[in-house]
Amino acid sequence: MKAQEIMTQEVATIRGSATVADAVKLMKLKKLRSLVVDRRYEEDAYGLVTEEDITNKVVAYGKDPKQLKVYEVMTKPCVVVNPDLAVEYVARLFALTGVDRAPVIQGDLLGIISVTDILFKSDFLTNPRLAILERALEEANAAARAIAQEQGENSEAFTVAWEKVQELEAEAAHLQSGATTKAVTVPSNLALAGSEAVAV
Repeated sequence: MKAQEIMTQEVATIRGSATVADAVKLMKLKKLRSLVVDRRYEEDAYGLVTEEDITNKVVAYGKDPKQLKVYEVMTKPCVVVNPDLAVEYVARLFALTGVDRAPVIQGDLLGIISVTDILFKSDFLTNPRLAILERALEEANAAARAIAQEQGENSEAFTVAWEKVQELEAEAAHLQSGATTKAVTVPSNLALAGSEAVAV
């Protein structure tokens, strides 16, 4: 699944020059935990103001929300997501950056995606990425073997097929992140540079 398939399309936006009090009113009205801060001009970056920003930077220090502006507490530029990004990569981006939501942008603002969207709208329970990769890797290995038998190991087609196998292996290994791997024995006529096994 892609980000655009599970994102929330209705997004509330606010100007950076608005007060924090205005932001809180809009959050209450729309029952939201964050607002996207509009760009000031076309090349400008989007921002994000969250309930955590307001709690941690305003409430915690007793500051007056009617005096503070959104631009003083927002995150800008914020982490953004391409609508074509696969859900597992969105989840990985969130894990790496420590955010739990991000605007979905492709030129313009298309929506917002959150960890809640990932948990409740994606198909990770029924269609985990690692299982898909393992199936794709088996198919790619079989295709590479067939090409090697038909056209030889020195053919351009085999080189391309073998690169696909290696890319899938790398992605699967990254997803497993230290989990026990199984070895797929590659016939000696397919072994490259003396390799005898391919980690899946």
